[in-house]
Amino acid sequence: MKQHIYSLLSEALPATDLESDFLFSELDSLGIVTILVILSKEYGISLDATDVTPRNFKTIDTIVEMVERKLNK
Repeated sequence: MKQHIYSLLSEALPATDLESDFLFSELDSLGIVTILVILSKEYGISLDATDVTPRNFKTIDTIVEMVERKLNK
């Protein structure tokens, strides 16, 4: 799943360093919305502004964990 999400996001956000130790700081509001929309559509999960936290968007791994939590609900 991590590789798939990485691939989706790197295609949509080519100028973003997805390997950053603090990815949240790399993103502007459009980047965050782009991630929410892509992951919502790809995995059929509901993501909204309450999911946008530094904890959930710290790294690609924490984004994957957020998606996994949503899938397990």
